[in-house]
Amino acid sequence: MKSIILIPARMASTRLPNKPLAPIGGVPMVVRVMQYALQAGVGEVVVAAGDQEIVDAVTAAGGRAVLTDCDLPSGSDRIHQALQLLDPEKKYDIVINVQGDMPTLDPAILRHAVALMQNPQVDIATLAAEITDEAEKNNSAVVKVVVSHESSVAGEKKQKTGKALSFSRTYSSGAFHHIGIYVYRRAALEKFVSLPPSPLEQREKLEQLRAMEAGMRIEVAVVDTVPLGVDTLEGLERARSIIGENI
Repeated sequence: MKSIILIPARMASTRLPNKPLAPIGGVPMVVRVMQYALQAGVGEVVVAAGDQEIVDAVTAAGGRAVLTDCDLPSGSDRIHQALQLLDPEKKYDIVINVQGDMPTLDPAILRHAVALMQNPQVDIATLAAEITDEAEKNNSAVVKVVVSHESSVAGEKKQKTGKALSFSRTYSSGAFHHIGIYVYRRAALEKFVSLPPSPLEQREKLEQLRAMEAGMRIEVAVVDTVPLGVDTLEGLERARSIIGENI
């Protein structure tokens, strides 16, 4: 398998405009995510940028970025367009989507997600963690995933894995906190972006349900850390506090 990590990022965030370039520990957020992704060592890392300012910041930091259409409707569409621009010869068969607003990303969890693709029946791999904060169960901003028979597999450490049965914003017994990192087989990504939004996707506002309704198998690895997703000013300040404590 030949893998590439693509990090979608755009300036026009509704709740926190210009967030990819928000400094955290003196480094633009998207650059920090890129640096952690590189540490995972699972493939080339490229930022799929919706704006020239992001391209400039990434290249100034020694990274690689490609400019995509700023009006694309989702991160999945953005990484798909970036892949077409970067790799028309289709050298890469595994595509890892890492959100550009996860500045506390642990590189190790990317390796866990990619390892799931050793099973040829898996179309898409993702991650989850046990819910330890009771408040998360009633928080609709925390996406939940129900996983089938969990099993321990060998890797960097023992971990639980299983097939995703459902994703929802509503908690059900035994559900995990879903982490929005995806590993696609190239053919699965191409199929996914070609499909119209599905009924469940539109009801729950969860893009991954489109893949499930289309019959794609999503495999989940349960990890012990949840990267902070920054969507608000409060989240940005929390990330700055966490990063500051570790510098």
